[in-house]
Amino acid sequence: MYNIVTLKEKGLNLPDLSLVMLGAGTSSRFKMSAKKQWLRTGHTPLWLYATQNIIKNFNFNKVIVVCCEDEIEYMKLFNKEFTYVIGGSTRQESLKNALLHVDTSNVLVSDVARVCIPQDMLQRIINKSNVADIVVPYLSVHDTVVYEDNTINRDKIKLIQTPQLSVANSLKDALLHVEDFTDDSSAIKANGGKVEYVLGDKKANKVTSLEDIEVISSLQKPSADIFVGNGYDVHQFEIGKKMVLGGVSIKDTRGFKAHSDGDVALHALIDALLGASGAGDIGELFPDTDGAHKGADSKELLKKVVSFLYNVGFEIVNCDLTIMAESPKLFSYKKLMRETIADILHVEPIHVNIKATTTEKLGFVGREEGVAVNATATLKYYNWKINEL
Repeated sequence: MYNIVTLKEKGLNLPDLSLVMLGAGTSSRFKMSAKKQWLRTGHTPLWLYATQNIIKNFNFNKVIVVCCEDEIEYMKLFNKEFTYVIGGSTRQESLKNALLHVDTSNVLVSDVARVCIPQDMLQRIINKSNVADIVVPYLSVHDTVVYEDNTINRDKIKLIQTPQLSVANSLKDALLHVEDFTDDSSAIKANGGKVEYVLGDKKANKVTSLEDIEVISSLQKPSADIFVGNGYDVHQFEIGKKMVLGGVSIKDTRGFKAHSDGDVALHALIDALLGASGAGDIGELFPDTDGAHKGADSKELLKKVVSFLYNVGFEIVNCDLTIMAESPKLFSYKKLMRETIADILHVEPIHVNIKATTTEKLGFVGREEGVAVNATATLKYYNWKINEL
C-alpha cells in the first residue's frame, strides 16, 4: 500500500485531466508467445494492472486504452468504464487516435509496459501541471557517457520516462506539425513548446525485452487455474461438395452445407477454445454474413483463433473431440486429424484426442442427414515466471 498524500487529500483541485494508456504494440522484441501487455499477474493482464496502478489514487475525467483491433472487444470485458481505441502502426498514429477522444485541458500519456509506476512519481508530475506545455519525468545518469568516442558531461544527460503530462491542445498541435518523435516531449519541444522536467523513478522502467522481465519480478505470478471450454456444432450434408472434417479431406460424395468449408469438427473446437478464454463464439469472430468467410478454410480460421489466444496470454493444454456420424466411417482418418489439429494448436499429438461414434441410428445423425461434434478444450496462462521455484 502506497503511503502518500494525493492532491485531492491536500485540498487542491486536480487538473482537468484524461489518461491515455498506449498498448497497441506487437511486442516483437519480447521473444515470448504472449504479448507483454497480456502477461498475467494473478488473473490480471499487465495492461490492466498498469492502468489500475495509475488511477487508484487519482481521479481522471476519462481513461483511454489504446489497443490492437483484434483485441479491443476482448479488452472491453475486463473493464467497461474505460474508453478503448484502436491503435495505429506507430506510436504516433496510436496517440493521434487516442487524442481524438480527449476533451479535457490536460492529458497524461503512459505506456502499459511501464507496469509499476510509483505513486509519488505520479504526484510529482501532476503537481507541476499547468507550469509548462508538458511535464516530463527523467532519470539522471551516474555512469560515464561516451558518444562517438567522446566523453560527454553526464550531468547534462536525461533518460526520459513516461507518463508525461501535456496541455492537450499543445500535444495535438505538435502532432500535426512534427512527423517523427520518440516521445511526447520531443514533439512538443520541436513545435516550440515549453518542457518542465521532474525526477522519475527506476521502478518505472519500461518492459521492452525479455531481459526486462526482472523489472516485474515483484509481481504475483500468473494464476495456475485451468480454463475449460465446450463447443458443439452440427452441419447437414450437401451432395457434390468436398467433405473436410478435422482439417482432413474425407472420401465421400457429400460435403457439409455451410458458409465456409463446413468443417464441423474445427468449428466445435474453435468454440471450445473461445469458451475457455471467455472470448465469445465463432459466430462473433467469423459471422456467416461476412462475404470474406465464404468458402473459408476452417484450418485458417482455427489458426487465427490460436494466434489470438497465445497473443492474449494463454497456452493450450489439450482438447478432446467427439465426432458423431453414422457415416462416413472415420477410423482411418483419426490419426491424421489428431496430427493436423496438434500442429495448428502448437501442442503434441498426445494432447489432441479424437473420438468417433454413431448415435445408433437415432436422430438426424442416425438418419445420415449430417454430422455433429462436441469439443472440449483447456487453457492455462502463459507462465512468465518459469524460473521461480
